[in-house]
Amino acid sequence: MRIRSKALATWLALLGGCFGAHRFYLHGKGDLWAWLHPWPTLLGLAGVVRLLNLGQDDPIARLLIPVLGLMISQAMLAAIVIGLTPDERWQARYASARPGGWAAVLGAIAALMIGGAVLMGTVAFSGQMFFEWQAEQQAARP
Repeated sequence: MRIRSKALATWLALLGGCFGAHRFYLHGKGDLWAWLHPWPTLLGLAGVVRLLNLGQDDPIARLLIPVLGLMISQAMLAAIVIGLTPDERWQARYASARPGGWAAVLGAIAALMIGGAVLMGTVAFSGQMFFEWQAEQQAARP
């Protein structure tokens, strides 16, 4: 078992978690979940590109952008969980010789701020799109 740094894992989840960077670091290249992270993230980014190019009325962009928000939110949750894992449990699981220290805690704090903002924005965007769709449906009725 290779030694894994809790602080590094926290910051990898914070900065590249939506692409599975923390899972590749912790579990290696053979981790199926790590390989599944980039695809929904890239779909969400494609939704952002479509929104920028085609405008707010693009229905595909409306569906894909919340996927990006959810992927970023789950990455921030992973950073929080990793950063706040007790040092004894981390040492038992990943044979770490050093505790995570303040770097892991600061990463968890940053993840909480970013994740909260992104999740609230995702819920607000999705709610707005739903109510606009509902209004369009009612306007189309005779």
